[in-house]
Amino acid sequence: MLDRPIVLATRNAGKIREFEALLSGFRVEFRSLNDFGPIRDVEEDGATFDENAYKKASMTARMLGLPALADDSGLVVEALQGEPGVRSARYAGEGASDDENNCKLLDAMAGKADRRAAFVCVISLAVPRGPALTYEGRCEGRIAESAMGTNGFGYDPVFFHPPSGKTFAQLTAEEKNRISHRGKAMGELRKEFGQVLQWLEQRIREEPF
Repeated sequence: MLDRPIVLATRNAGKIREFEALLSGFRVEFRSLNDFGPIRDVEEDGATFDENAYKKASMTARMLGLPALADDSGLVVEALQGEPGVRSARYAGEGASDDENNCKLLDAMAGKADRRAAFVCVISLAVPRGPALTYEGRCEGRIAESAMGTNGFGYDPVFFHPPSGKTFAQLTAEEKNRISHRGKAMGELRKEFGQVLQWLEQRIREEPF
């Protein structure tokens, strides 16, 4: 078992539940930012999901002296030239609620025939000093005409997944984790997690945190 926890670099309760479910079964302790005192927020000012995920993981690892796992994910809409993209959480303004972001998106999509969209997730696992590992997942879908469902978080009520015939918010957590962008990225990480733990143990031996 790894002799120190891996920090999930988020306070988002929905993401924490998904991370813990997707990486269950491994002999490692996970903590989130909620388990620590006040920590300076990492500004997500990268131009890509990859840049933001790495920045959050790397800075969290350095601040806490522990391995950190972060993701940056968002919704990319064809008819909106890729918006809201890396600003998905702030689409309706800083501190916007999920409902406010969803309402702004539905307003922007009013009358548009092309409703293709994709959820994208990039996961970065970093140590306080040194490199990071990166994993990516993508899920294709469409923007619904209206919000449907009460599960999930973020844009789940307006993201329609044609193979399922439901929005993400109409799926159970288990169903969503099997097909979602985060589920796919975490699936890639999970397949290699035994080797990832060996990599972390080696980094700890070479550069004790």
